[in-house]
Amino acid sequence: MTDAIDTKDYETDADGGQVSSDRPKARACLRCETRFMSAWSGERICPRCKGSSAWRNDAPLPQRSGSTVS
Repeated sequence: MTDAIDTKDYETDADGGQVSSDRPKARACLRCETRFMSAWSGERICPRCKGSSAWRNDAPLPQRSGSTVS
């Protein structure tokens, strides 16, 4: 059995345990795929997309190229 790949960033606390690190990091927006600096690990939508009327009105995501619908 292989171990799952862990992609979280960790720091070590005083006892040697792992603590999640929420540092700003460049990420790809899940909506438009542009790179932006996210403030924490859960921020995955860029400020431009969050400010759009489509985001505020809960519009469905546009079809991405290369995606197939069955």
